[in-house]
Amino acid sequence: MAKEPEIRKLVVFRETIRSEGGRELEKPLKKCAVAAVIKNPFAGKYEEDLSLLMEYGEYLGDYLTRTAIKKLGVSPDEVETFGKACIVGLNGEHEHAAALMHPKLGAPMRNALGAGKAVIPSAKKIAAAGSTLDVPLLYKDAMMVRSHYDAITIRIPDAPHADEVVVVNAFSTGPRPHARIGGLSVEEIHNWNGMD
Repeated sequence: MAKEPEIRKLVVFRETIRSEGGRELEKPLKKCAVAAVIKNPFAGKYEEDLSLLMEYGEYLGDYLTRTAIKKLGVSPDEVETFGKACIVGLNGEHEHAAALMHPKLGAPMRNALGAGKAVIPSAKKIAAAGSTLDVPLLYKDAMMVRSHYDAITIRIPDAPHADEVVVVNAFSTGPRPHARIGGLSVEEIHNWNGMD
């Protein structure tokens, strides 16, 4: 069983976009990012073995995904995009974000959606409390579906502290509003990941 990190706070960012460019959407686009502000056990010191953060990532992958889907108010099969990101406090390292996000956080996201053949896009940075972070979004089953290239921006005024990490999972229910720059459509996907 994955180890649970010390979570100081959980913050939910939710958007429902009904129109853009002066034109109504046929179906509102819902976006949600859920951020956990966690204690970084390796802040201020070098540690070769980051497996504890990998365990935290597995726990957060499940917890944040379930929370986000619930906040979106849709079933998992209505979720079309996903993304993940971290802001490491000033006493941490980029590798702390990598350990949290890459080895184990993604599998629970994919499992919850019953899909997820595409790479889960990610972003990471070291920054002070109140910094913004753009969490990239990509179509869950095919990275070449250009209509779904998007992001959701988060900012937490009091996080991360120097000894914390903000870990974010994000999802949306569809493409960008009025996407019309061409490329592979969801209906045209015919092989793994949309790669020809």
